[in-house]
Amino acid sequence: MKNLMLIVNPAAGKGSYKVNFGDALHVLDKGGYRTSLFFTSAPGDATAFAKEQAANFDTVACIGGDGTLSEVMSGLMQIASPPPLGYIPMGTSNDVATTLNLPKNDTVGAAKRILSGEEHPYDVGGFGEGYFAYIAAFGAFTEASYATPQSQKKALGHLAYILQGAASLTKLEAIETRIEYDGGVLEDKYIYGSMSNSTSVAGMLRLPEKLVGLGDGMSELFLVRYPDTVDGLADIATALLTQSYDSKYVSFLHTKKAKFSFSKEVAWTRDGEDGGKHLEVELSNYAHALNFIF
Repeated sequence: MKNLMLIVNPAAGKGSYKVNFGDALHVLDKGGYRTSLFFTSAPGDATAFAKEQAANFDTVACIGGDGTLSEVMSGLMQIASPPPLGYIPMGTSNDVATTLNLPKNDTVGAAKRILSGEEHPYDVGGFGEGYFAYIAAFGAFTEASYATPQSQKKALGHLAYILQGAASLTKLEAIETRIEYDGGVLEDKYIYGSMSNSTSVAGMLRLPEKLVGLGDGMSELFLVRYPDTVDGLADIATALLTQSYDSKYVSFLHTKKAKFSFSKEVAWTRDGEDGGKHLEVELSNYAHALNFIF
């Protein structure tokens, strides 16, 4: 028998992890895992659990949303030889699950994938001295993932993100930004910027799978310039809907690191959670940092 550390966020997915939870544990047991459960009760618990206990297990997995997964990854990044990571996604947006094509809100199906899946090298993002699992972003739509009231998330689910994102279109802000990355320097007014390792962003934006390598040591920069005309806004909408990034307003680039500098403090999000306001943000790619089972 191998030892599995299973970190559970009981609040994720409206508590729906309870459905067939016993069956999922039975699947893992039959698959050769002796499972130890760790339940979170506050932000930071998942990081602390992973940092302090993960080295004692053959495999670590978590039940929760992207925020829970992000916390677990942050904890694993702080130990010398982190064990492989599995994921049972139960959150609202589930961008990572979409990228990895994992069963969503299905404890039994995801447990089976932990048993049948293969380990893949996975790049983890660096945000200053912290980490992010799949995206760090600022500007339009980014507030939707953490500013949407929890009551709306529970009542409306994915629709809540879309409603909140649509509302932000009425208050697009031109942000004076300087971006230093592997390919050079960009300076312009932007309404959105991100560095990511994902094909799905906030359940609303999809990046082309053929251009995103999850363990290639490169992250993706996605930048949207401020539209100076109404036609420019339509051009951006068309580019996003068709995944055609040859627009003068939209840039899709690859880099190992990026430094964002602003003329005033700008709010960021990390993996759908509030990342604070910053004048400067330095982002990096930790290549092949973890082995992800999917």
